[in-house]
Amino acid sequence: MTTALGYLGRQTIRFLVHLDRMARLSFETLSEAVMAPWRGRKLRGRSTLEQMVRIGYDSIPIVCTIAFFVGLILAMQSAYQLKRFGATIFVADLVAVSIIRELGPLLTAIIIAGRSGSAIAAEIGTMKVGEEIDALRTMGLSHVNFLFVPRMVALLIVLPCLTILADAIGIIGGYLLSISTLQLSSTRYLNQTASALIMKDLMTGLVKSGFFALIIAVVGCYQGITTEGGAEGVGKSTTSSVVTSIFLIIAADVFFTALFYAAF
Repeated sequence: MTTALGYLGRQTIRFLVHLDRMARLSFETLSEAVMAPWRGRKLRGRSTLEQMVRIGYDSIPIVCTIAFFVGLILAMQSAYQLKRFGATIFVADLVAVSIIRELGPLLTAIIIAGRSGSAIAAEIGTMKVGEEIDALRTMGLSHVNFLFVPRMVALLIVLPCLTILADAIGIIGGYLLSISTLQLSSTRYLNQTASALIMKDLMTGLVKSGFFALIIAVVGCYQGITTEGGAEGVGKSTTSSVVTSIFLIIAADVFFTALFYAAF
């Protein structure tokens, strides 16, 4: 029992230490992004644009495909229960609100964490073990401004955009299934969807996606910059980046859902 508690305590302290370091890295990167022009440094616009293309544009097919299937699944599962009460029209409410508030931001963030968060960790980790980051410091360049800021800014821009796209595609998936199998008219379904949604639902999802983007960027950069041990270390950092990002994304989702529920 004592051994188990000691192990749990050590792991908890280790997690809190890493969390503190990631919070410091997040603050340093955000302050660098905001204050760089005032310090005589230029933001690397071309690098940021390249990251936006790689993280955002290249992720559109997988995000849209998964969002569409999730919309179909939600419509099928909710229709199965609501059909018993003759209330299949409320499939529109359930699909729209669930996707806009929760599933759109959450699934998009998880996809990007697995696809791009791991790539960030692998790229920076490879540079770390290859001593390229030490070379940047030797040349007097800030590795935070050179590597971290473009990736964080790109994620903060493209993840909310991908979330809006996923929301729309998911609702379309539920719409297509409903009008094809539930004998609901197109006009009735769309009117019910419009009446079920309010601006607060969309803003809730966008606020979440902004924090999810911050988590993915910080975890990926932190795991990359702390990489040690060559190729094996890069692999471990990549795996840890995905696992940690998904864990923190879900934890943040629980926190913000409870916060918005209590506030509104």
